[in-house]
Amino acid sequence: MLRTPQALIPYIVALGCIAAGGLWYEAQQNSGPRVLTVGTPQVGGPFSLVDQNGQRKTDADFHGRWMLVYFGYTNCPDVCPTTLALMSEALKQLGARANLIVPVFVTVDPAHDTPRALKQYLASFDARFVGLTGSEQQIAAMAREYKVYSVRRRLKDGGYAIDHSSVVCLMGPDGKFIAVYDNSQTPEQIAADLRKRL
Repeated sequence: MLRTPQALIPYIVALGCIAAGGLWYEAQQNSGPRVLTVGTPQVGGPFSLVDQNGQRKTDADFHGRWMLVYFGYTNCPDVCPTTLALMSEALKQLGARANLIVPVFVTVDPAHDTPRALKQYLASFDARFVGLTGSEQQIAAMAREYKVYSVRRRLKDGGYAIDHSSVVCLMGPDGKFIAVYDNSQTPEQIAADLRKRL
């Protein structure tokens, strides 16, 4: 039986769909294993350091409290003070609810950042800040737990700078990682997210 070109259109469409399906299946078979990401990043862990008042602080001292944890150093020219100011303003936006959170500043420059240096530095920010320092080994161990990168480099003028991660980790009352913030967000945005979680 002779068919007109218009009558053949449904058959052509059906063949096209079958061919497309075959090509998709072939691509799936040859694309290699697929990676599915689930769960929570393994960030955080035990630590034992000294605060800006010379008191020993461990992770157990913060259980039951929310923590905003930031790694930096007091000689940092711009990123650290900007981030600590961001954290301070976000806490201010929370009002009385900010008392549920401990903002924590961990130095990546323990040779310079003594408890006294931390105390002087943190006086410019929210009064709730806890500054932590310790030996090079202790700081390195905590940095590994929090997946923080830091590398010291010498400058031409004889000084130094430390390249480091610049994110703020929100840790829950159980010590588990909850979220991360950075300088791309405003204090209002961070405070709004914290309100939903507290």
